[in-house]
Amino acid sequence: MAFIRSRKKENTFIRLLRQQAEKVQEGVNGLLLYVTENSEEGAATLERCEKEGDELRRILVDELHDTFVTPFDREDIYQLSLYLDDVLDYAYTTMLEMKLLGIQSDKYLTKMVVRVQEAADELLLAMERLDDNPKVALDHSRRTKHRENQVERIYREAIADLFSGPEDIHHIMKMMRIREIYRHISNAADQADQAANVIGVVVMKMT
Repeated sequence: MAFIRSRKKENTFIRLLRQQAEKVQEGVNGLLLYVTENSEEGAATLERCEKEGDELRRILVDELHDTFVTPFDREDIYQLSLYLDDVLDYAYTTMLEMKLLGIQSDKYLTKMVVRVQEAADELLLAMERLDDNPKVALDHSRRTKHRENQVERIYREAIADLFSGPEDIHHIMKMMRIREIYRHISNAADQADQAANVIGVVVMKMT
């Protein structure tokens, strides 16, 4: 008689971090819809995910206060949760300030959001593999970092293009508004990179 191997029960903190990563992925997908199609549905999805992500982080921090034994260092759990939350926060402020400042997407912003969306995909894959396949999780974290490098290259190209335009006051005001939007999405990529760094530290300690 063959024995069916039961699936290991998912640790509470691994589950909460995975759920945060799911919200990051869903929220950034909403941002991508907003910048490519001016989709209000995408904007609403991002806003919902930002709020749900905040709630997941509150629950995780509360669990940290009440739990003595954790799957890896408490500080790493806290930091990873923080950086995942920050990715969503910066994605959300990107969309908010586009609306407030009346900014339409351009080729640079679209490219950057696509790379952040790919980074979000990699972070979720890393969290799904972290417990059972840490070395695979590490590979996904490295891919996340590569996406951040791509965002920074696009950001520098975008800024150079902005400063090459006319020097009249109208262009300068527009340039300042657009630069603020670029900065927010660049910060989202930076926080994804920081989350990937924590995953790398966790894997190093696990293996």
